[in-house]
Amino acid sequence: MEIRILSVGKIKEKYLNDGIGEYAKRLGRYCKLKFIQVPDEKTPDKASEALNTQIREIEGERLQKHIREQDYVIALAINGKMLDSVQLSEKIAALGVQGTSSITFVIGGSLGLSDQILRRADYSLSFSPMTFPHQLMQMILLEQIYRSFRIINHEPYHK
Repeated sequence: MEIRILSVGKIKEKYLNDGIGEYAKRLGRYCKLKFIQVPDEKTPDKASEALNTQIREIEGERLQKHIREQDYVIALAINGKMLDSVQLSEKIAALGVQGTSSITFVIGGSLGLSDQILRRADYSLSFSPMTFPHQLMQMILLEQIYRSFRIINHEPYHK
């Protein structure tokens, strides 16, 4: 199975890149992992809602260019469905059994995802009603995907 992480913005912090690298290395034995990053738009302080929407749309168009027809798209959205780790592993396993060969997780920028991306998504996933920095979210997501594959393969992982 191919897991694609499609995100807005470049991760500049070394500690996040180190963590992401560690989980990417661990995931190598379970899936083919691919990272795709698109540029983020500068968001001025106190931007109007109209400007925020325009920025989300521009970033959404950049993301959309990397979503293939065959991808099962999981959008990370604050109002998506919350799953625990076992439920996420069951979701990934079920997709594999159904013949899904590529899952694309989409992480928006600081303003979230455009309506266009949310409409294209096959599933919306929320990690919490709290807001996380989108750069940190990539590492959290990878840890949960890694945990999912450990669960799917009946391998121990700390709780």
